[in-house]
Amino acid sequence: MRISSIVLILWLLIGAIAAGQRHYYDKPVKDQLKDCSRSGTIAVTVIAGPLNYLGLNPKISCKMPEPSR
Repeated sequence: MRISSIVLILWLLIGAIAAGQRHYYDKPVKDQLKDCSRSGTIAVTVIAGPLNYLGLNPKISCKMPEPSR
């Protein structure tokens, strides 16, 4: 159990570093929360972790619902 926790923390840390190297954190947080695709891309990059270094480039695209007229 202890080893799996350490591996999980390292995995997420490497993913956070990968997102930083791709400059996903450059935008202010309040702007990132308005843009679901950017937040999703950051989350997927952190979760994908070390897989980013194998050439994967996760991207998320989503559309917010339009208000009714």
